[in-house]
Amino acid sequence: MKRTIPLFISAVTGFVLIGTAFIPKFVDWGNDAMAWFNLLAAFAFILGGGNLLKMQLQKISAQQPGWGYAAVTLIAFFITLFVGLAKVGVNPSVKFPEFAWSGEFQEEGSAFWWLFEYIFYPLSATMFALLAFYISSAAFRAFRAKNTEATILLSIAVIVLLGRTYAGVWLTGWLPNEPIIGTSGITYSDFHLPHLSQIIMDDFTTPGMRAITIGIALGVASTSLKVLLGVDRSYLGSDQEA
Repeated sequence: MKRTIPLFISAVTGFVLIGTAFIPKFVDWGNDAMAWFNLLAAFAFILGGGNLLKMQLQKISAQQPGWGYAAVTLIAFFITLFVGLAKVGVNPSVKFPEFAWSGEFQEEGSAFWWLFEYIFYPLSATMFALLAFYISSAAFRAFRAKNTEATILLSIAVIVLLGRTYAGVWLTGWLPNEPIIGTSGITYSDFHLPHLSQIIMDDFTTPGMRAITIGIALGVASTSLKVLLGVDRSYLGSDQEA
């Protein structure tokens, strides 16, 4: 019974949401299901915050390596939570000017907006800028020319990398727009690195990405049907019936 009810709710909700895409009568039911989803997601956020507090406090109390980062995490968490809930620096909305908290918590100029604009976004940009160097290092190690396939990957990676930067223009921009052999239609400028990079992205990368996306979509559909039909019950935890 403990597993039957969640299975029934999951199946009904899933089939209703699928039906909203094909049957107009199910649209209102789908909206109700999404409202319940948002309500449950709010509780999930509370549980997530509680778990964050528990894990970070344990690390701090045990003086584990890196406990200082845990302290910074908790301080940032509480500051963000406070300015978001208290709507610090938020002006009342035009519709309800008599209520001080009627404005949007993320309106421009508010403390919450300031945290995202001047702390979160710069830190995110810094992290991804550092990530670019790690990716370059990993690509160098992965694309070592050990065999024919690795050599092809290495060559294509170098062409795309140079073609997507100014280095490609600087290295091959001098090639003239003149035919190589008679009236073959092939010119020296066809070998500009940006042009070659674009050909690789349009004719090879894009079809490959579409094929992967189609495969992922089929996998998601298959997995979803297994969950809705009760074949896959792993999301319920133990297989033992309570």
